[in-house]
Amino acid sequence: MLGIHWAGTQNFIYAPLLVLVAVVLIYRMWLWHRVVAYLAADKQVAHVLPGFSYTRRVVRSLLFFIGTLFLFIALLRPQWHKRDEVIQQEGRDLFIALDISRSMLANDCVPDRLRCAKSKIKDLVRSLSCERVGLILFSGSTFVQCPLTTDYGAFYLFLDQIDAETISSGTTAFDQAIKTALNAFEAAPDRKNKLLVMFTDGEDFSHDLSGVKQRAVDAGMHIFTVGVGTPEGAPVPLFNERGAPVGHQKDAKGGVVISRLNEEILQSLAHDTSGRYVRMTLDNRDMQTIVDSVHSYEKEKFEDRTISRHEEQYPYPLAVSLLCFALEWLL
Repeated sequence: MLGIHWAGTQNFIYAPLLVLVAVVLIYRMWLWHRVVAYLAADKQVAHVLPGFSYTRRVVRSLLFFIGTLFLFIALLRPQWHKRDEVIQQEGRDLFIALDISRSMLANDCVPDRLRCAKSKIKDLVRSLSCERVGLILFSGSTFVQCPLTTDYGAFYLFLDQIDAETISSGTTAFDQAIKTALNAFEAAPDRKNKLLVMFTDGEDFSHDLSGVKQRAVDAGMHIFTVGVGTPEGAPVPLFNERGAPVGHQKDAKGGVVISRLNEEILQSLAHDTSGRYVRMTLDNRDMQTIVDSVHSYEKEKFEDRTISRHEEQYPYPLAVSLLCFALEWLL
């Protein structure tokens, strides 16, 4: 309306109070009229009630209502005069790799490892400050689900798309996940800090983990590993085409396969790349440990971002409101 942008539309809930003020003021004027008419005739008001003035009381009521109206307008935060503003972005580049092998459906985490890991990833991203985050999914093969971005809303959308149907039937290969992260970081070779956080139960069937690990060290990439599951483990469930459980995965002898958290390989991977290993916990200490470690690295400048903003204009109606209240008090 008239080129005005209202930034405080949530304050429309106070509109009934504005109506209430108007009703009270009208009722008060009517009540005064009744009292004065009861005490004296029109020609005798000046003698019976010296100093009383209908005009002054009407003006005071109008000033009070106008002051309240402009205070309400100020609460709606009117804005106009759009202008472009360049924001300098700084932070760190962080890829999060999520294991989507079948063992991640084991339920030694409630409700299962995959959904627990997704919840922890959201906690981690919410706790980060001005970082670019990307999402890598890995099992036997690997792909970038979400490229590096500061748009956390978009990141959550990509993360929420991962469910039991996304799970791969293949085995897990850490080397492929690390290669994918390294290739993605090569697009920005000037970056000092390259960070990778891997959420996995530690089952690995890599062909060249030691070689890829050395390549990560040479590239200056730090790998943080988050152990998902428990050392005691749990059976790996199987589902039919409709997503209904049909039993558990079995080995060649017909025994139920128990998937256990392999902390040793995760600790070794984190240690050799100057990262850190944490086991997933029920509280937020695990993610806070990762956040503190990430924040210990130097921030780097991203591309400047230009955004359009409307200038705040609420001081003007606020000044009118205060002026009306001051005049009402003086009369």
